[in-house]
Amino acid sequence: MNIAIVASGGNQRHRILAVARELGREHHVTIYSRRDNAEGKPKTRVAPGVTLEHIDVGPAKDLPADDVVPYLNDVGDHLMRRWSNDRPDVIHAHSWTCGLAAVAGAKGLSVPVTQTFHTVDSLHQELERALGRRADAVIAGSGDEESALIRLGVPRGNIAVVPYGVDTERFQRRGPMATRGTRKRLLHVGPLTIERGAHTVVRALQGLGDVELVIAGGPEPEDLDRDRDARRLRALAEQLGVADRMTLLGQVKRAGVPKLMRSADAVVSVPREASTGIVALEAMACGVPVIASSVGAHLDSIIDGVTGLLVPPDRPARTARLARELLWDPTLRTALGYAGADRARSRYSWERVSQELVRVYESACA
Repeated sequence: MNIAIVASGGNQRHRILAVARELGREHHVTIYSRRDNAEGKPKTRVAPGVTLEHIDVGPAKDLPADDVVPYLNDVGDHLMRRWSNDRPDVIHAHSWTCGLAAVAGAKGLSVPVTQTFHTVDSLHQELERALGRRADAVIAGSGDEESALIRLGVPRGNIAVVPYGVDTERFQRRGPMATRGTRKRLLHVGPLTIERGAHTVVRALQGLGDVELVIAGGPEPEDLDRDRDARRLRALAEQLGVADRMTLLGQVKRAGVPKLMRSADAVVSVPREASTGIVALEAMACGVPVIASSVGAHLDSIIDGVTGLLVPPDRPARTARLARELLWDPTLRTALGYAGADRARSRYSWERVSQELVRVYESACA
């Protein structure tokens, strides 16, 4: 199968490339992306069966979605010329801007277009509704996203749920572990904002005994002192009397995240929204028990009490109670860790995700 993927930069780039590499084992994949930096060749073979083609339209820098709109006609024209000479079997657009470009590029070619939004954007609902109805299939990452698409007006029968995957080769139970002391360790990974739950975990720490909290995320380590969110977290920790048990690491290189996760007794991921739930999935794949907010993709990946523990967001006291139960019950930690790792491998590996995408593509082609 000749698969064309239309993608932009941003948070989903790593996942799109990972799935493309898996698809490239048995199919021919071309990723089309507007050039967002001045480096790199026009066309690059990124893996066996996978080619990345840059489209030189607009400024060679990363742009917000709304700022890309003036260039979408030119991107669509480029795709139409390209696909007229090398017709794909199926097109997969990521984001509403890429969807508009893909529909324009596929005009008159009778090529099925599949669409992923990643998140339903309240500012562009009319466009997303139109794209969702126009697409041969809309691919949601979770049951929660499927419900949002149905509320938006996308026909239920037009939606396929394919979960966001995790790199089960990098994130696995066995492997090196970051150094740690004798205290029990909670880990939070992600931005330091209130919406992403970091403040909830700091407040929960007040209700725990001799437990340390390590927070990875935010700016580079050398910029923590100048970062507003980091300063707020430190001020909160001082106010609650837990500053001596909280460590802010700043941004951690991706290669270091599995080691850091394996060093924790539990990972706490309690954002108000979880479109991908990737932190919880990575921790599960490492065999580390997870306490996660009962929202978004967490509702699919975590079976409460079996592969992790769920808690409503913004509930520090309840989060602390679950953490106490987990940290002082090694049998529960072991059971959740093994079950979480098994679920991550069997349901969320790149191989499994790519197989499910191929089924959607084949159905769209039929």
